[in-house]
Amino acid sequence: MNAESDEREESVAATGPTAATGDVTEKVDAGPVLGSKAPHFIKRSRTLHLSWQVGVFVIGLAVVGAGIVMLPLPGPGWLVIFGGMAIWATEFVWAQLVLRWTKRKVTEAAQRALDPRVRRRNIILTTIGLVIIAVLVGIYVWKFGIVMPWKIEE
Repeated sequence: MNAESDEREESVAATGPTAATGDVTEKVDAGPVLGSKAPHFIKRSRTLHLSWQVGVFVIGLAVVGAGIVMLPLPGPGWLVIFGGMAIWATEFVWAQLVLRWTKRKVTEAAQRALDPRVRRRNIILTTIGLVIIAVLVGIYVWKFGIVMPWKIEE
């Protein structure tokens, strides 16, 4: 890689993709640039960049693994998993695309949840569920009474 090609890459990254129509070139908005966020001096050396990617992958894998362990255990499992994906997204395009898709789906779900009809339906379903649970607990207490799991005699 020489300095001329580095300057060309930086100018393309700074301007983003373009679409030529006749003699007029117009800018096409494709969102943030995908790819490695490693510092430029690391990208220059193939060995250093590969080592950087392996390190990012291992750290992201450890964080995602911790999140998976937290799913059945107490802890913010999904939050930690998405944190690991964000670590991977600093280096890998596939993780950036997964996070972009996830953000879009979460935004769409939040917009749907703000719809008054959906909110009313969710409130009704939650109320029905709580009533069913209360009835089942009441039947259990009526049939078996309240028994502590330990035997304490006075």
